[in-house]
Amino acid sequence: MAIIELFSKRQKKLRGEVPDVYQYKDIPQALRVQIVHIIRDTFGKDMYGSNAASGAFASLHHALSKEYGVFRLTDGDQSDFKAVYDYFLKCNDYERVLDVIELSFRLIDTVVRGYKYRDNTCDRICDPDEAIHELNARFKEHGAGYQFESGKIIRVDSQLLHSETVKPVLQLLRKETRYEGANEEFLKAHEHYRNGRYKECLVDALKSFESVMKAICNKQGWPYNQDDSAKKLINICLEKGLIPSYMQTQFSSLRALLESGIPTVRNKLGGHGRGTANITVTEPVASYALYLTATNILFLTKLEEENFG
Repeated sequence: MAIIELFSKRQKKLRGEVPDVYQYKDIPQALRVQIVHIIRDTFGKDMYGSNAASGAFASLHHALSKEYGVFRLTDGDQSDFKAVYDYFLKCNDYERVLDVIELSFRLIDTVVRGYKYRDNTCDRICDPDEAIHELNARFKEHGAGYQFESGKIIRVDSQLLHSETVKPVLQLLRKETRYEGANEEFLKAHEHYRNGRYKECLVDALKSFESVMKAICNKQGWPYNQDDSAKKLINICLEKGLIPSYMQTQFSSLRALLESGIPTVRNKLGGHGRGTANITVTEPVASYALYLTATNILFLTKLEEENFG
């Protein structure tokens, strides 16, 4: 269902009363209520009557209860749907709120997308793609720095950078089966980033970048060793003409960026021995590495498509 530009909303925009920076630790009550509306609109009346919907919410309730170490999320004899979303509306832990959103929209992306409704009486207003689109628009509207992409909630620091780099990369990695491993690693990097595990974020960002280069080598038949480092894989891609020779001069700085950007950040701060120094990876470094990874993945895959088909 489309988001309505109400008079009050337009006036707030005119007065500048809209979030201009993202925040991450507050999921406003209005946003939570809107999310419940989206879920209801997407499941429709079948949410209360179908075995598929009932089973989906029962699985959701059981999974959350088990992970949180409780028997039920709320007291009393409630339906699984009501128990989950009463908990969701009252929860003070923003990370658990995001847990509910993530798992709920996975249901929409899988159960609803795959479930064949019996007739047209289910009163469903949203289809899965519309629901996900509205969720992401609502996040942005409330200044909450998250988006639902490829089955997971990921943190967003810049809407421009996200829309121009991260989102296209996730679409690319999910679309082609040869990038399945890279997709999983890139999503893990975002999960680490969202939870403040910045060293682990760097490690999985580099793994994703390396996996993409290996996938390119596999498709093109370029020999490499499975344990080759990023630097060796970059050399193979350059030697095989992934970057055309006539462009190598103007892209002389590219090789330095690819070799010293992601790999060096990871090697110095993440995956290798720390020695005697206790190195702290800060959030800006992890954010930079994620966007650098996305930019380089897009660059290499586009060159492969243009030069080798």
